[in-house]
Amino acid sequence: MSVRTLPELRGVIDQVDAQILQLLAERGRLAAEVGAVKRAADETNFYYPDRESEILRRVMAENPGPFSAEQIATIFREIISAGLALEEPLQVAYLGPAGTFSQMAAQKHFGRAAVFQSTAGIAEIFRLVDSDQVRFGVVPVENSTEGSVNLSLDLLLDYPLHICGEVQLRIVHNLVAKCSMDTIQRVYVHYQTRAQCRQWLAAHLPRVQLVDVSSNAVAAERAAADAEGGAISTTVAAEAYGLDILAAGIEDNPENTTRFWVIGKISTRSTGNDKTSLVVAAANRPGSLHALLSPLASAGISLTRIESRPARSAIWEYIFYLDLLGHCQDAAIAPVLDALAQQASFYRCLGSYPRAVF
Repeated sequence: MSVRTLPELRGVIDQVDAQILQLLAERGRLAAEVGAVKRAADETNFYYPDRESEILRRVMAENPGPFSAEQIATIFREIISAGLALEEPLQVAYLGPAGTFSQMAAQKHFGRAAVFQSTAGIAEIFRLVDSDQVRFGVVPVENSTEGSVNLSLDLLLDYPLHICGEVQLRIVHNLVAKCSMDTIQRVYVHYQTRAQCRQWLAAHLPRVQLVDVSSNAVAAERAAADAEGGAISTTVAAEAYGLDILAAGIEDNPENTTRFWVIGKISTRSTGNDKTSLVVAAANRPGSLHALLSPLASAGISLTRIESRPARSAIWEYIFYLDLLGHCQDAAIAPVLDALAQQASFYRCLGSYPRAVF
C-alpha cells in the first residue's frame, strides 16, 4: 500500500470538508423546517433538553473514533446550538461578568449560538427567568470541594421555576498576571476560589496580600490594572484582559468540579438517564426523617444527594434537599414520590431533568 503524499491528503480532506458542509446545510434546513412546524402549531417552546440529551448520548455511543466521545459531544452541541438559533435564538442568563465559570457552564450546555446575558447576582438570574426576560438561567448549585451554593437552593423555593437541566464543569484555577510571579504583591481572588487553592497559595505565595473580589472575571480585571497584582482566574478571563498564565491548575483538588442547574419554566420527559430534585420536610419527632426516606430505600431508588437547610418558617426546623436517580414520571418512581408527598409535612418537586452528558 503506497503512502499518500501531504498534498494528496490535503486534497482528500478538502473533499471531506465539502461533504461535511453539505450535510450541515441540510441539517440547518431541517432545523428551520422544524421551527416553521412549531410556529404553525403555535408552540412556544423551541428547546427540549431531553431531546438534546438523547442526541448527544446517541452520537457518543455510536462514535467510531478517533475523536473522543467528549470531543464528538462538544462538536454536536455546537451543531445543535446553531440549528436551534435558526428556529429561535435562546436567551440565557448567567452569573457574570464575562469570563466566569458560570459563563463557561452556560456555553457548555447551550452552545455558543445562544444569546447570553450577564447578571450581577444569582437572584437576578431567577428574576429574569421568572419575568420571561430570558428563557433560561444557569446557576451554580454545588462544588465538590466547598459544598452547596446555599443562595441557589433558597431561591428555588422563592420562585415557581423548574430545574430542566444540569451541567458539570471541571474547575481549573490559574494564577494570571502581567508581571512575573516573584514581583506579585497582591492576588485578587474570589472567596470560594481562595478556599479551593488554599494549599497552593500557602506553598507558593505565602506572603502576598489576598484581596477579595466578587468573581474570577473581576479578579482578572483588577490584576490587569495593577502592575504588581495577580489574580486567580479562568483562561477565558485571562485572554480577555491580556494576562499571562503564570501557573495553571493550581486548585488543591485535581477533581474539583462545580455542578450547575439550568432553570426555566418547562418540564422534560423521561429519557432513561435522569435526575429528580426534591425539597421535603418531616415532622419534628424522633425517626421522622428515616420514616420519610424509607419508601425510597425499599423501592431501590438511589439518592445521590441529601442536604439540610434551616427552614425560614421556624427556628430550629429544617428542610431537606434530595437528588435521586430517575424521572418523576417513571413507573417505578411516581408512586413512591406520591407516598412521600403524602407523608411529608412539606413537599415540592423542583424538577426532573436529563443528567449531565459530559
